[in-house]
Amino acid sequence: MDLLRSLPLGLYLEQPLTWLHKIDPRVKLAWLMSFLLAPILANSAVRIFLVVILMVITLTTGIPLRVWRQQMGWLLLLTFLVLIMGAISPDAMGVDYQPRLPVDQLTVPNSSDYQYILFQKGPITVTRRSLDLAVRLSTILFTLIQSTNLYLLTTAPEEITAGIESLMRPLRRLNWPVTEIALTLTLSLRFIPLVLEEVQNLIRSVRTRAINWKKLGLKGSVRVWLMVAERLLENLLLRAEQMSNAMMVRGFTSPDKHRVQWHQLRLKRNDWITLVSLVVFWGARLVWGNDA
Repeated sequence: MDLLRSLPLGLYLEQPLTWLHKIDPRVKLAWLMSFLLAPILANSAVRIFLVVILMVITLTTGIPLRVWRQQMGWLLLLTFLVLIMGAISPDAMGVDYQPRLPVDQLTVPNSSDYQYILFQKGPITVTRRSLDLAVRLSTILFTLIQSTNLYLLTTAPEEITAGIESLMRPLRRLNWPVTEIALTLTLSLRFIPLVLEEVQNLIRSVRTRAINWKKLGLKGSVRVWLMVAERLLENLLLRAEQMSNAMMVRGFTSPDKHRVQWHQLRLKRNDWITLVSLVVFWGARLVWGNDA
């Protein structure tokens, strides 16, 4: 098992350089926040439209199939299961629906075609309310995970922190430690691959020992995994100490000294086009996307 390949969450894809890589990180951050905020008080059509947009962006970005195929498959399977489970679950309305007209008048052509219960067979019942809740939950789950993963996949950690620091620059007037926050965020993003690597190495070490879990029983298995978790924590603390020592040796004694500017943030033509499309998106969202 290779977690660094099978689970590319939070990892930056350096090659190939797609059109999404070239967008300014501040613009991509604005789109990310839009994807996270747009589903709030939105109708089901808008939520489904956001899922379609994310799938189109994923397919047209040019990211290699091996990178997103497995993750997209698991994510679609998860959201589909959430949709099915939410649809057949009780809708929490507590309504015992009964037709207003007598039974002998239900076949009148002028009667309404509205039905609160969409499907009912045995213990399985799907109502309009449960289906709407299932669509809301599954779409917001897909939007949250896929939009965040696309942002991290096509934006380097240094670009993310530089963009956030640029947007937080006005907070310096309020004596906010903007530089310290940016440096902490950079180190946190750089630490994600190290955590995955340590987890992967420990799992491989447990597998190579060919432990007979049935003979150990429940208590023995829990004891082994507690020892693995303790070892993982020790390794991560050791990695953090090594990283801090390496920074101190190179003169990084404070965030404001020896700063390295990895990226020059300048809005280009594609960035302005993306910002204009963002304004159009929010205009359409506010006009037609509100939940009735």
